[in-house]
Amino acid sequence: MAILRVAEIRRMKREERERKLAELRAELTRLKMIVKAGGAVDKPARIREIKRTIARILTINNEESKGIEG
Repeated sequence: MAILRVAEIRRMKREERERKLAELRAELTRLKMIVKAGGAVDKPARIREIKRTIARILTINNEESKGIEG
């Protein structure tokens, strides 16, 4: 299940998306550090969800900057 759906991301203002992007990147880094240290993550699928949500936000930001309507 997606953390944020595309429609929800499109409704956000650019500043909100940038803030959410920073939060997600920080969480992804934290989870990767846990895994790298040999620990177990409660929900391993969360890493994939975070990566996909980051990609969605970046895609929408890119579309917006190029003037493409989605």
